[in-house]
Amino acid sequence: MGVRRPSPLRMNADAAHGPAVVHDFIEVFPDALDRAQCDALVARFAASREAVPGRIGGGVMPELKDSRDLTITARDEWRDADAMLNQAVFRGLMAYLRRYPHTLIAPLMLEVPGADGARHRLTPERMAAMDDAELAPVVQTVLRPGAINLQRYTADRGGYPYWHCELYPRDAHAETLHRHLLWTMYLNDGFEEGETEFLYQQRRIAPRAGSLLIAPAAFTHTHRGNRPKGGDKVIATSWILFQRAERLFATE
Repeated sequence: MGVRRPSPLRMNADAAHGPAVVHDFIEVFPDALDRAQCDALVARFAASREAVPGRIGGGVMPELKDSRDLTITARDEWRDADAMLNQAVFRGLMAYLRRYPHTLIAPLMLEVPGADGARHRLTPERMAAMDDAELAPVVQTVLRPGAINLQRYTADRGGYPYWHCELYPRDAHAETLHRHLLWTMYLNDGFEEGETEFLYQQRRIAPRAGSLLIAPAAFTHTHRGNRPKGGDKVIATSWILFQRAERLFATE
């Protein structure tokens, strides 16, 4: 039997639709903070004496991650900065969900009240019809902010060269397995390199003060932090996590 060749008519019909749209789910939102806000955070971090060597899941391993870190969440003196960063990230998250609605919809079968008073399954179409005031409570029911870490990578030495993802098992409470998205707020620039590099997407994000990076937390978005040259690199970083099951599925 001969090999059946694709129909030229079918090939032309497919070609008529144009090239397939490929999303890498890596989004950068410029000017999530203004430069004055960034400069103030950088100066405040530099003045703090509480930074410690950066840790990874296995502990302090400077050959894999060389940084000075300060977790600001739950510190009274940093409460204002924590709130400012979370507000900026939430604005970015809302824009991210508008572009990729299944980030919110696919993991859970969500229902929202309709104009008729009945509850309806949340679809991308219903979500697109909701304004931010309607959508925000749904987002906050499903997702929550992680602890924010400020990190300084020293010029020509610091970096996070180990290819890693953000989703992994570590503790009995499985907090690290609740991570859905990662985010990084770049707080300065004026140095060379220092990009956030994604392995499979073959994409490098150059730091720009005030820019917010959001991407999935799982192995599909394995990444590393390249060494900055000619100047220190300072970032704020954390995750957007699912609410815990006991809250999502609580029964009265």
